[in-house]
Amino acid sequence: MSTVPPPPPQDPTSHPYGTQAYGTNPYQQAPPAPPAPPRRRRGGLVAGVLATTLLVGGGAGFGGAALWDQTQGSSTSSTATATATTPVVDQGDSPAADGSVEAVATAVLPSVVTIRVAGQQGEGSGSGIILSADGTILTNNHVVEVAAGGGGTVRVYFADGTSAPAEVLGTDPLTDTAVIKADGVSDLTPATIGKSANLDVGQDVVAFGAPFGLDSTVTSGIVSALDRPVNVGTDSQGNSTTYPAIQTDAAINPGNSGGPLVDMTGAVVGINSSIRTASQSTSEQGGSIGLGFAIPIDEVMPIVDQMIAGDTPTHARLGIQVGDSGTAAEGATGALVKEVSDGSTAGEAGLEAGDVITRVEDHAITDADSLVATIRSYRPGDKVEVTWTSGGQEQSATLALDSDAATS
Repeated sequence: MSTVPPPPPQDPTSHPYGTQAYGTNPYQQAPPAPPAPPRRRRGGLVAGVLATTLLVGGGAGFGGAALWDQTQGSSTSSTATATATTPVVDQGDSPAADGSVEAVATAVLPSVVTIRVAGQQGEGSGSGIILSADGTILTNNHVVEVAAGGGGTVRVYFADGTSAPAEVLGTDPLTDTAVIKADGVSDLTPATIGKSANLDVGQDVVAFGAPFGLDSTVTSGIVSALDRPVNVGTDSQGNSTTYPAIQTDAAINPGNSGGPLVDMTGAVVGINSSIRTASQSTSEQGGSIGLGFAIPIDEVMPIVDQMIAGDTPTHARLGIQVGDSGTAAEGATGALVKEVSDGSTAGEAGLEAGDVITRVEDHAITDADSLVATIRSYRPGDKVEVTWTSGGQEQSATLALDSDAATS
């Protein structure tokens, strides 16, 4: 191994960083010094090495340590010792602890699929949740919509590396859900469906899917918020796709759509559906910035059951058109009633255009989206207490929610 030559003699009145870099130069008061003895030169080399290591910073790493060793006695023995004594530890592969992310991943991954679709409007990919051993799969409507209605293809890729073609059984744009059926498969591992109503803010959750096409990806985080109104667009009839979302900081990216959000027991509590990016509003596009949204599983399972049975999905409604209250004459914050349908449950309760709905049961209504999301969390026929402001007076009534069956 080569050695580093000693530095050239220095001007005793100078300093490599200038006389003011570290205060008064100590050499300015001393007479010219004789040539430095070998020990003196070696000390100068150490200072130079240390200065170089600091300037290199994080890039120095082991190289910085090697240079330090070369200034301390035999460089050969130091280097040989460092190489020969580098520890290799067999840390073992201990079983996953109950309730850990590892345990959840082991249990859930066999129930998660990647979905690739192609149609006249383009192609794309997403994720899905196995519901039955013979291939019934839950996903987002926006994952398969380019192939829905015929003329497109859907293919499902399973965790074991196999794949199968699939057909679309049903779609529901209003809740952004869809059900597909893989052909010719059996003995799949169905996911365990939990209850999103049991979630609490701050609770640990795990997200699964294929972000950017990367199959079987697992991310973890917490529930950041509950009942967050999320509006991701409208259907062909102008009805908004709005739901009371589970907000999470578990990384969700394009391709995670349709995959499960699970609690630490491995039970599915939501369907990963959308994200908020720094450059645009809620969307399935862009990258994760810690704001992901999942559709609560409680709200959609009745609709999923309808799609599996071949029925047209139905949704609860009040029978009104609403907007944000803004500067409504009522001066209340909530959903401003713009129109009331004849014979609707809202009309029978006495609601009129210009009224502002402020609460449904114990849910505060802050705008039109929060009202739509809250009503969508119920089923037709459910009875709810609605509070509104009319003519400066607060009123309330218990309403049996209508169904959109006639218009779906």
